Amino acid sequence: MRTFIGIDLGSTTTKAVVLDENQNIIGRGITNSRSNYDIAAEIAKQEALLNGRFYLFRQALGNTQALNGGLDAFIGQLERDFRSEQYVEQLLDLEATCKRSLATAHFGAATDAVGETLAEVFRRLKVEAPSLFAPGAKRKSDFFRDIAGSQYLAIGETVSKEAGTRYDFLLNLFDRSIIEVENRVYADSIRRHLLAALERTFIELPDTAKRRSQIEAPIKGILDTDMEETYVVGTGYGRARLPFSKEHVRSEILCHGLGAHMMYPGTATVLDIGGQDTKAIQVDPAGIVESFQMNDRCAAGCGRYLGYIADEMNMGLHELGPMAMTSTKTIRINSTCTVFAGAELRDRLSLGDKREDIMAGLHRAIILRAMSILARSGGIRDQFTFTGGVAKNEAAVKALKDLVKENYGELQLNIDPDSIYTGALGGATFAWRAVVEEGKAAEARETK
Repeated sequence: MRTFIGIDLGSTTTKAVVLDENQNIIGRGITNSRSNYDIAAEIAKQEALLNGRFYLFRQALGNTQALNGGLDAFIGQLERDFRSEQYVEQLLDLEATCKRSLATAHFGAATDAVGETLAEVFRRLKVEAPSLFAPGAKRKSDFFRDIAGSQYLAIGETVSKEAGTRYDFLLNLFDRSIIEVENRVYADSIRRHLLAALERTFIELPDTAKRRSQIEAPIKGILDTDMEETYVVGTGYGRARLPFSKEHVRSEILCHGLGAHMMYPGTATVLDIGGQDTKAIQVDPAGIVESFQMNDRCAAGCGRYLGYIADEMNMGLHELGPMAMTSTKTIRINSTCTVFAGAELRDRLSLGDKREDIMAGLHRAIILRAMSILARSGGIRDQFTFTGGVAKNEAAVKALKDLVKENYGELQLNIDPDSIYTGALGGATFAWRAVVEEGKAAEARETK
């Protein structure tokens, strides 16, 4: 089947969207933007195509009606089993890479003891691996570096104390090894892991085993279906690094404007707050950009700023919004400058201000900065669509709703749960148009 792919290479995450010939979104993929942007783009695309396989699994199994209302449970378990298989492969790779790093380390007489400690750490990591993907398990991230890193550090600290070895030696090995592992593409093992996951799912859901032939045939048929990469368009902060020819690259502004239009056809104004920049875009009824404004080179008021605040507060980025939502007092934050944010944060805490009130003030300051960019782009028109990673932050959304109402009255505010994929969706739509509407020659894996 022909597919049309958009890749949005952001400063913190890289996203990909896959469309079919009918312009249906069949797959989405996301990964952390690595030190190697080419690898990040490839992995995001691989994730989107894999997600597309699961979409087709669901569609095919739904048509057979073989699962009698158990479709969601089956697909959910199959995906968990697949992720577990994939995680263990990467974990084994990380272990082998750490051992190679140990062989070239300069730990002196402690080398053998560190090696034994390392072996015990990975033994426990492998024992705990299945629980990370059990039904109902909660993970702070789906990226291997984050999952394996948090487990490795916690278990490593415990094992080091038990063995009397230096914990910083284990940290050194992880830091030297993780970049090499996360910059590898495991495309060749996807089919093998899916088949292994299918076997596990039949065991874990015995009722499905009774209808194995009805379930297995359509899944294997989809695995044998070639998902042709008919046309690929790249965009985003790192688009200059994408391995595409110029005609396969579009600006962030064009892709976000069109992507927002595809999500909400009535969109007139778009606000996108990502990791590195803030974009205010005005589009016409066809999703064509009329005007736009962006923040300057400083990342103040963007996702990176929130990440810095989270580090200063020793919290996870995902915890900032919920904490701010518990605020009972309005605090004015004067600076959204990342350089000075830590100092102002500490000053506020020393004055006795509550952390939740400070967080609420910070979120309001970020949105105030965005509002000034929106004003320069032409203001806010109905409908208003908010996209980007910060659109998932409930405190930022609340501050935006309050300020829009104060300044522009009642407007329709659109926020899609998958808004982080807006730029990639715009890119995929440009790819679809290039072939279906403009009749350009299709070239799979356009890389030169």
